[in-house]
Amino acid sequence: MKTYNIDKIRNVALVGHSNCGKTTLTEALLYVTKVTNRMGKVEDGNTVSDFDKEEKDRQVSIGTSIIPIEYENTKINFLDTPGYFDFVGEVYGGLRVASGAVVVVDASSGIEVGTEKVWRYLEQRNLPRIIVLNKMDKENVKFDVLLEELRERFGKKVVPFALPIGEGENFKGYVDIVDRQGRLIEELDNVKIEVPEELADKVEELRGVLMESVAETDELLLDKFFNGEEFTYEEVSTGLKNAVLAGEVVPVIVMCATKAMGIKCMMHMINEYLPNSADTGEVTGMVDGKTTQRKVTSTQPLSAFVFKTIVDPFVGKITLFKVMSGVMKKDTEVYNDANRETERIGNIFYLRGKDQIETAEIVAGDIGATAKLMNFKTGDTISVKASPIIYKGIDFPKPSYFMAVSAKTKDSDEKVGVGLHRLNEEDPTFTIERNVETKELVIGGHGNIQLAVLANKLKNNFKVEVDLTNPKVAYRETIRGRSDVQGKHKKQSGGAGQYGDVRIRFEPSDSDFEFVDEVVGGAVPRNYIPAVEKGLKECLDKGVLAGCKVVNIKATLYDGSYHDVDSNETSFKMAASIAFKKGMQEAKPVILEPVAKVEIYIPDEYMGDIMGDMNKRRGKILGMEQQEDGTQKVLAEAPMAEMYTYAIDLKSMTQARGSFEMEFLRYDEMPFNMAEKVIADYKTKNEN
Repeated sequence: MKTYNIDKIRNVALVGHSNCGKTTLTEALLYVTKVTNRMGKVEDGNTVSDFDKEEKDRQVSIGTSIIPIEYENTKINFLDTPGYFDFVGEVYGGLRVASGAVVVVDASSGIEVGTEKVWRYLEQRNLPRIIVLNKMDKENVKFDVLLEELRERFGKKVVPFALPIGEGENFKGYVDIVDRQGRLIEELDNVKIEVPEELADKVEELRGVLMESVAETDELLLDKFFNGEEFTYEEVSTGLKNAVLAGEVVPVIVMCATKAMGIKCMMHMINEYLPNSADTGEVTGMVDGKTTQRKVTSTQPLSAFVFKTIVDPFVGKITLFKVMSGVMKKDTEVYNDANRETERIGNIFYLRGKDQIETAEIVAGDIGATAKLMNFKTGDTISVKASPIIYKGIDFPKPSYFMAVSAKTKDSDEKVGVGLHRLNEEDPTFTIERNVETKELVIGGHGNIQLAVLANKLKNNFKVEVDLTNPKVAYRETIRGRSDVQGKHKKQSGGAGQYGDVRIRFEPSDSDFEFVDEVVGGAVPRNYIPAVEKGLKECLDKGVLAGCKVVNIKATLYDGSYHDVDSNETSFKMAASIAFKKGMQEAKPVILEPVAKVEIYIPDEYMGDIMGDMNKRRGKILGMEQQEDGTQKVLAEAPMAEMYTYAIDLKSMTQARGSFEMEFLRYDEMPFNMAEKVIADYKTKNEN
């Protein structure tokens, strides 16, 4: 693959709902440009883009893959992103380095949840885009109805640049509205024809809308438009490109990817209207904590952004990057200003799916990869020590679905930890945390499919099988009353005996644990008092109700007795332990449960369902805030024990239109009837 000038490189994300045909579209692109001599199929597991074992088994894209295409002396790096919501982090990574997007819509299904979500992502990033109506050959496809839905949902800036000739099984081509030219698609070639008579009026009507969009890009053109003058081809081309780049116009075109129909039209549209790498102009980074601008040219010092990492058990670690400035070459010494690490780049190559295409250099604006780069992870900036820079990382959404992970065999625990941390390099959207209270390893992600994929990768790549279960809740215990108890440990067994005797008052405290020494007159010798405190602290890990950690308790040692011969530190630790258990029992012990702060984002129509469901979870709705995109932000609090499956339940309640974020807030006393169940479960477990 040759090296292209910066103005001939385009980075385009393919986005859309799952099963809308993005991966099939990449197969058609490869076939039409003669990279392959036959189109692979997702169901056959032989596509270039979906090469991972999990992708083949599940027949869905899991990771973003790069499909570079050469067409009309231009290189288009297509980033084929997953449509399944569990892998939204991959979409974020792809959009971070894309300068334009193709929104693929299944014409037979219409606007789906995934379409709405990716539209929202693109609006937030103000990314120029084209809408492709795929599967135009399916039954019951009504172009006019779908176009109206798109314009109602996404605004009047959605404008058709092509009208289909024939619908359903009779779909055979399109009319290019800009140049009033019909094209029949036969054997991958576009045969020019006159505009069909039945479409002529519609073409003129829609062309008028396009010309109005052209006029609005320039005052001189606006005057020309109102005077009824025709625009030149250059004026139309420039005006439409400016409108698309500004987000004022979103072109709609038609295709059938399985039959490779409309592929050349799409590539031409991308080259004509979506930005090239030179259009970026400058990128913003940080140098010594100060904001700076760097021009996206090959004459600037080298810098690149790592947007994805692949951990291959055979090849090793592969780092995918976009060169932001300068030129990346083999054997370049690169620098990570974030961790102050330096290392040498090995071979550099382009990726097409999993295939590596060796190259001598990768210029600014292009996407490439290298292997075995140890000191860089996803979101890091590659630069040179003489001219360091740090670009903003990727704002991945926070995990909302958590499961405990454990090895099926006890001797594999270490393998699980090593494997998960390796996979976390590849997928930084999931978290790994060891809960010291429940002794569980907990992973958090965006849904059950993502975590199931991780479990399968542990098995296939690291040869360790794991179980995924709901995490234990880290309950705690405290007291609501006061008690005054004696703890006496006396043991005589032939030789040296043991004797320790303490009197302790227990009461609630604002601190986790508070120990007060009020002993007078030497009732407990000074050298044994630290042993009493230590004995109490050791008891805090296991409460008297359900074996939970004990918090917010004050213990005041005020009296006791000792034996000149038999007393020792161990005896007083034992006495303190006896006092603790008695004191807790007599001071109205209760169980505390963790409560989460929850922020839920939903369309208005689901508000009643969400509020009713939150009440069932013992949650409280604190307020609502209208968002700019028309959704509602619901503020709530709820016990964490009720929220572990909320990610799945919310998807079900809102047809996957809702999302939420959750974080620990505080501990609250658990209702008596709920606490009884926790205590009963603990006792049953101990009896068994």
